[in-house]
Amino acid sequence: MSRKLAAVFGTAAAAVLVLGGLFAVALGHSAAPKPTAASSSTTGSAPPLVTPTTTPPKTADHTPGTPVADPTAALVAGNKKVLFFSFDDGPDPVWTPKVLQVLKKHGAHATFFQLGGNQAEHPGLRAQILADGNTIGSHSITHPQLTALSAAKRHHEIFDGPRSKCFRPPYGATNAKVRAEIKAAGMAQVLWDVDPRDWAKPGVNAIANNILTHAHRHNIVLLHDGGGDRAQTVAALDKVLPLLKAQGYTFPAMDC
Repeated sequence: MSRKLAAVFGTAAAAVLVLGGLFAVALGHSAAPKPTAASSSTTGSAPPLVTPTTTPPKTADHTPGTPVADPTAALVAGNKKVLFFSFDDGPDPVWTPKVLQVLKKHGAHATFFQLGGNQAEHPGLRAQILADGNTIGSHSITHPQLTALSAAKRHHEIFDGPRSKCFRPPYGATNAKVRAEIKAAGMAQVLWDVDPRDWAKPGVNAIANNILTHAHRHNIVLLHDGGGDRAQTVAALDKVLPLLKAQGYTFPAMDC
């Protein structure tokens, strides 16, 4: 074969290879998926997905620093004959359900001032209390005397306790600093009017008679569903509710 003929064949072969490559590129481009609106980088494309936060609010239905009204005010409008029963130091897996049973039996409701430590140990009781139409207040985390704490510890006990609009200082120990901290947390301080000292276990009749003697219209009654054996409290509650109901009293939960 002459050098001229070999050059012709070589040129023809190279042309075939180039044309084949171009054909393959064109075929691949036509088969590729077209970009969607979500994958487009032009203006007006769908925004990136944002993972929502799961951090719960510090308090329920209000913002820290916002003034909170008296949790009994709306419930006593028109000088209604009402009494507010409240239970401290729970929740307790034995006694809290027994208190709930007595309340339900007599068509009564109450407010449970809970300790953060106990609430964390028995989380299911919170839902049960609320499902029965009762409310929950904060009683701090560990039940310290707030007036004796450092500013940092006092802040922690008040701000990081059970979520609520109501706060009851342990032992009723309060002062200007405690009240200011409670207000800053967006809660109302709630104390009591009648204390039958059920925590001392003076007997069912003693507890019941104290309530019946001292409880008057709009009073807040202090009892306990935690902190020890509350059999006397449960029995006394079962005794006084029908008697007070016969006198025309109703028993709403505070707005906490």
